[in-house]
Amino acid sequence: MKYKLAVFDMDGTILYTLQDIVDSMNRALRKNNLPETTLKDMRVYIGNGIMNEVRRSVPESASEETIQKVFRDFNEDYAKHCSDTTKPYEGISELLKDLRNMGILTAVVSNKGDYAVQELMKQYFEGIFDAGVGEKEGIERKPAPDTVYAVLDALKIDKDEAVYIGDSEVDIDTAKNAGMDCILVSWGYRDKPDMYAKGASRIVDTMDELKEEITK
Repeated sequence: MKYKLAVFDMDGTILYTLQDIVDSMNRALRKNNLPETTLKDMRVYIGNGIMNEVRRSVPESASEETIQKVFRDFNEDYAKHCSDTTKPYEGISELLKDLRNMGILTAVVSNKGDYAVQELMKQYFEGIFDAGVGEKEGIERKPAPDTVYAVLDALKIDKDEAVYIGDSEVDIDTAKNAGMDCILVSWGYRDKPDMYAKGASRIVDTMDELKEEITK
C-alpha cells in the first residue's frame, strides 16, 4: 500500500459537529447582547479556527473587546457542550478500525480547540487514533502545515507516505502546504462543485470509496 498514515480533519470529516458549534456560539452571542448566527452561515464560517468563526459571527460593528469576550465565552461554553448533538458519520468508526487492522496509522489534525479534539477523540474514538492535535498556543493552525508536521514527526512517518483527508478548502490548502496527497469527502460542510473549483482532485461520496482511495 502507498500510505502508512491517514490524517483526518475532524469537523465535517469524521464527526458532525455543526449544531453544537452553532448552539455554543449563539449562547456566547446572546450573553453579549448580539444577534445569533445560523447553521447555514456557520457551514461557511467553520474551518479556519475558533477566532475566525467568532469574527464572522459577530456584527461588523463589534469592538475588539467584544470579539475577545465572545471568544472566551464560546470556549467556556463549548468545553461543556461539545458533544450534546455531535455524532460520528455513519461507517467512519468501522473504516478507522479496518485501516488499523491493515497496519495503517490514523491521526486527527483539526482547527477545533485542542481541548475539544482530545475530548471528542476520547468519547467517540477511544483507542482508535494514534495521534491527534487541535488549535492551541505555540503552533500555527491550518492551512499552515505545522500541526500536520507535528503528527508526522510524532509517528515517524514521511509526508510521502501519508494522505490528508478533509472536507474543505482549508484542507486542500493544508495538504498542499504540507506536500501531501489529499482526499476530500462530500458529506461535510462544503459543496462539491465549490471544492472542485478550489482545486480538489479527489472527492469521495462514501466510506467504501474513501477506504479504496486510502488503501489502493
